[in-house]
Amino acid sequence: MSLDLTAPRDVSLDHLRYIREKRAYKQKVRVCQVLLLIAALAFWEIATQLRWIDPFIFSSPSRVINTLISLHQEGNLYEHIGITLYETAAGFILGTLIGTAVAIILWWSDFLAEVLDQYLVVLNSLPKIALGPIIIVWFGAGASAIIVVALLVSVIVTILGVYSGFSQVDPDKVKLLKTFGATKLQVLQKVILPASVPTIISALKINVGLAWVGVIVGEFLVSRAGLGYLIVYGGQVFRLDLVMASVIILSLAAALMYQAVVYLEKIITR
Repeated sequence: MSLDLTAPRDVSLDHLRYIREKRAYKQKVRVCQVLLLIAALAFWEIATQLRWIDPFIFSSPSRVINTLISLHQEGNLYEHIGITLYETAAGFILGTLIGTAVAIILWWSDFLAEVLDQYLVVLNSLPKIALGPIIIVWFGAGASAIIVVALLVSVIVTILGVYSGFSQVDPDKVKLLKTFGATKLQVLQKVILPASVPTIISALKINVGLAWVGVIVGEFLVSRAGLGYLIVYGGQVFRLDLVMASVIILSLAAALMYQAVVYLEKIITR
């Protein structure tokens, strides 16, 4: 009986080939994404230069760049970006922590979950901007009110999503721990939270967008600084270059924040 000494090497080579193909595929996707963005910007610029669209209404990449340079020279750009980033980060973190904590409480008490179920659904469907005037009166016309708006936009979605993830954990695993005499806290630590990590990460990804929406809505209502303020001000004085520049900065900041969550996911799952 002879041994096939080449089998492990063949498997290893196949595995390396698979890894190379996956990397090449990811690089191809990235290149196509960059090319698509460049093509869109080039078409936008050409369309405004040839007057296919009105540059005053739709602006153009060159005019947006000039606006960004002007804001940089004036020294106001980074102040507005910093204010919006601070408010978004605060709303994002508070929404995630409070939403996860409330979801744990609801999982802990089935009675409380039944009582609050309908209220959570109603609060989730309620347009948060309708509470804007009340929030301004309660918390003042400042960063606190904007953070609260961002918190309200994200917290209910977090509660519902994370609690749903807790409820979908394999009940046989929970029964197994209880059979060995585990307490409810031990079940939470050893089964519920580890099994719900993908759900919590998904909630983080959703909260990135919701936090930005809440902050911009809050800045529309009350702020005198921030990217939302620049958008409102630019619209009022018909400086649409300023509006487009602020929107592009918002898009880049949101994309970077989302990539940070993706990086966190890789670290946790690793």
